[in-house]
Amino acid sequence: MFADKVIDFYTDMDRNWSLPGGFELIDPFADAEVIDVFSKFYKKYFSQDRERVFLLGINPGRKGAGITGIPFTDPVVLQDVCGIDNSFDKKHELSAIFIHELVMGYGGYEAFYSHFYINSVCPLGFIKEGKNANYYDDRDLLKAVEPHIVEGISKQLDFGCSRKAMVSIGKGQNYKYLKALNDRYGWCEEVLAIPHPRWVMQYRRKSKDEHLARCVETLGGLVQDK
Repeated sequence: MFADKVIDFYTDMDRNWSLPGGFELIDPFADAEVIDVFSKFYKKYFSQDRERVFLLGINPGRKGAGITGIPFTDPVVLQDVCGIDNSFDKKHELSAIFIHELVMGYGGYEAFYSHFYINSVCPLGFIKEGKNANYYDDRDLLKAVEPHIVEGISKQLDFGCSRKAMVSIGKGQNYKYLKALNDRYGWCEEVLAIPHPRWVMQYRRKSKDEHLARCVETLGGLVQDK
């Protein structure tokens, strides 16, 4: 079952990553409640073994996936929309709001997640000096984590992800790096990109609905059995 593969991926993951000085891992799975709600989410929406298009963000931050373990899903949406009770601090996260609206624009959670699987290029996140860090922000950090990135993407594609295309969530550095990796390893026929939710919510909020509509159109074009 697709859900079991995702759960096993995180529960069995080697977390003994050697990072450059000043960087710490964001690993929400040290919390038993995270493992519980994470498992309930994937068993609810990924119980069917069917092909899904792989969407990859950058890496988890302190909020959203850094709290719930579920990419772009904050504690509010997890409880009020997905129906999965949790004791996490009920605060929205900007990127999670955008992805929630994208999911709803596609037809809702069951419809969306029957066709798409969201994770990140780097499956764990980073903190430096108390702030979120991206895997590509520091050359030494990228060098240290690239083996984990390559291994992680390769494993997750084998869960049952489409080999026709994968999608970068972000049109900048994340897209460039993911495309370069795909050129090297030949995972999929092409890499597409949609704008990063935080960029839209912070800098293009007035045109958010237009971005959402284009994202729904792009993703819908990748699905054969809508």
